[in-house]
Amino acid sequence: MRMTLSAVFVVAVSLAGISSAHAATAGQITHLSGTLSAKKPDGSSKLLSVKSDVLEGDTLSTESETYARVKFNDGGEVVLRPGTQLKIESYAYNAAKPESDNVVLSMFKGGLRAVTGLIGKRNREKVTFATETATIGIRGTNFGALLCQNDCGGVQTTSGAPPANGLHVDVTTGAVSMSNKAGTLDINPGQFGFAANSNTAPVPVPPQQGVSVTMPSSISKDKAGGRGIGKGDDSECKM
Repeated sequence: MRMTLSAVFVVAVSLAGISSAHAATAGQITHLSGTLSAKKPDGSSKLLSVKSDVLEGDTLSTESETYARVKFNDGGEVVLRPGTQLKIESYAYNAAKPESDNVVLSMFKGGLRAVTGLIGKRNREKVTFATETATIGIRGTNFGALLCQNDCGGVQTTSGAPPANGLHVDVTTGAVSMSNKAGTLDINPGQFGFAANSNTAPVPVPPQQGVSVTMPSSISKDKAGGRGIGKGDDSECKM
């Protein structure tokens, strides 16, 4: 059964007391352009670089013009765009013990593109991406998510106007579901979804009006490992 948004924050509170010294390694930074920091459960912060470990309980923050790519232990990957905050609420993976799988990632602001790994293939109900607006459940997928909170003025759209405040989701392969207390929307390849807030049900968006999250090629393309994800133009600095 997919974890609800309220349950996600219960998990977050329960993890707050875990010290970084005992936190499990969830993955590693494989690509980075700019400044990336990790805030630990004890309140301390650390600057990260390529090959830095990402730990369960870390809150990753990208600064202005910073893109970062994280490869998780199960082969899943996430690319963060500038001005993003993503917390690794929970990450449990043991190749020999599928029953222990558990991934909960909370995005507080910004945007990302994600490709799910082995956990998403063998236990898709054990992978949850959460925001204050809606949770995203996956079914083996490549998807993008952008959370606008009066901070998407630089994001280009076909209309020329900034994206509306709320959660924008697009799917390249596989499928996702957007869920909040007002409803659930299934999104398939080539489709887009939007939820204005947690009290408004997610709705489909016509492709010509959808917001697609893409990343610069320097971050999205592979260099000795990982898969291409959300590739854009080399000169691209915006979605």
